[in-house]
Order: sequence, then structure tokens, then C-alpha cells
Amino acid sequence: MDDTEEFSALLAGIQRLIRRRLRSGLEHPPLRGAQVELLRLVQDTPGLRVSDAAEELFLAGNSVSTLVNQLAGQGLLRRETDPADRRAALLYTTEEAARRLADWRARRTALVGEVLAELPADQQAALTRAMPALRTVAAGLRTRANDRRVAP
Repeated sequence: MDDTEEFSALLAGIQRLIRRRLRSGLEHPPLRGAQVELLRLVQDTPGLRVSDAAEELFLAGNSVSTLVNQLAGQGLLRRETDPADRRAALLYTTEEAARRLADWRARRTALVGEVLAELPADQQAALTRAMPALRTVAAGLRTRANDRRVAP
């Protein structure tokens, strides 16, 4: 396995392991990854339209509509009619969604913090130094996803 393949596999594996670990012991049914992504996006961008959420998440509009219906049914999202376009809905997270997202973030931070604290100091420093490169990789992947979205 070359470095690029190992890097990709490690990122995916780390994310999967974090999700699995955090799902144990939840007091409510776990949310799927796409549901969490939508909630985070709406929390960060209150009043977002479904079409804008679909574009930002690189999902089909009907897929996001399905997610919105699921999350609204669970009391985690609310829709309001867009006063500028009565056919469109604006999305907002509920207090319950904010509480669950905050709990998830706190648990994730604690879990990853525990594992990182077990690393030798030189490896901790190496990860800290790698953060700018990881941000650049993320930005590059987002740019490529955006380029594909507007390509004919």
C-alpha cells in the first residue's frame, strides 16, 4: 500500500472508529452520518434552504428532503416557509438537536483527546505540525468536489 492509499484508509478508518465508539451508550437511537452532517450545517447556517443544503453536502435535493423529513419527525429540525419564496423552506435546528450535537462534540473531543494523550510527545507535536497540511488537503478535496459540481 502506498502512502496516499494508507493516508486515505487511515482517515476513513479513524472516522468510522470514532462513530462506532461514540454510538455505544447513547440514550437515544444514533443518527446516521448524513443526518449529523445536515444538522451541523443547519446549526452553522440557520435559515438555510434545502436546495442550498443539498449543494453544500453534495447530495441530491430529494435526498436532503428525505433527511429533513426524518429529522423533523424526530424533533431535531424545524422548517419555516421562506417569506421571499413561499414554495421554499428555511431550516433551523431545535434545542434538542443543539443539545445532541454539543454532547456528540464533547464526547468526540474527550475520546480523541484520551487517545492523543497516550501518544509520545514527539508524535503529538508531529500531529500538531500536520494540521495546516490536513486543512489544505480538506480544502483541495472541497475545491475538486465544487469543480465537478459545475462541470458540464
